[in-house]
Amino acid sequence: MQFTVHVHPGSRQRSAQGNYAGALAVHVRSKAVDGAATSEVLEVLAQEFGVKASAVRLLRGSHSRTKTVEIDGDEAALRVRLDELLAAL
Repeated sequence: MQFTVHVHPGSRQRSAQGNYAGALAVHVRSKAVDGAATSEVLEVLAQEFGVKASAVRLLRGSHSRTKTVEIDGDEAALRVRLDELLAAL
C-alpha cells in the first residue's frame, strides 16, 4: 500500500498520527540532516503498522517533508490502521 506522509523533524516525541493536508503526520526526534529524519520515519511507520522494517520503503521525497512511502502486507489491515492514524488526535 502506498500513501503520503508529512514529516515533522526535531519533535519532542516520535508518533504517527493526525492528518496534515491529506497526508499522515509523522513526528520524529531526528533533525533533517543526512537522511536521519527519513530513516526514523520508516522506523516509526514499521512500528505503528506492526510490520518488519524491511516492509517499509521510501518511494519519493528523500529531501522533502512530504514523502511517499510503501508498506508491504495485508492491504485491508494496513488501510484500516492508516485510517485510524489519520483520524487520531
